[in-house]
Amino acid sequence: MEIGVLDIQGDVAEHISILENLGARARKVRRTSDLVGLSGIVVPGGESTVIGSIMEQRGISNKIIELNLPVMGTCAGLILMSKSVEGKPGLIPILDIEVKRNGYGSQRESFETDLEIKGIGKFRGVFIRAPLVTRVRGGEVLASFEKSAVMISDGKNLGLSFHPEIYGNGKIHNYFISRL
Repeated sequence: MEIGVLDIQGDVAEHISILENLGARARKVRRTSDLVGLSGIVVPGGESTVIGSIMEQRGISNKIIELNLPVMGTCAGLILMSKSVEGKPGLIPILDIEVKRNGYGSQRESFETDLEIKGIGKFRGVFIRAPLVTRVRGGEVLASFEKSAVMISDGKNLGLSFHPEIYGNGKIHNYFISRL
């Protein structure tokens, strides 16, 4: 099994390290040809508008949809996977949710908290200018914070408002891999 990690912005090396520690092969994805043969892809955090723009220019977003490639999106990745982002369509609209960018506040309001995740248990979530899920229309909510979903699964796709890679804990990555 080989998992791609979108290499435009974010904690690419950290995601790759976790995936490899779990026994998966990991590959950086920078162009459409890098998607061929993958079992899934991780879309890390960063600035969603920048990541999305580059994905569109390179054709990566369309190729992910064309290949029906399972996606694990963290923070900005969740924004890109959402069907609705502040009333506008998402770039890879595979999660039937609505989100608000920076919904938990600016950089100054970033925080950490312990989450209880269905099927995983306790996990330390790191929220950095995190998107707020304002509506869930489909999929399963696996974790919430202050009554808002922060982790949603739908089929083989997994979206998170937080960064699971910060402390090197592989539980969520393992959950994603186990569903592929």
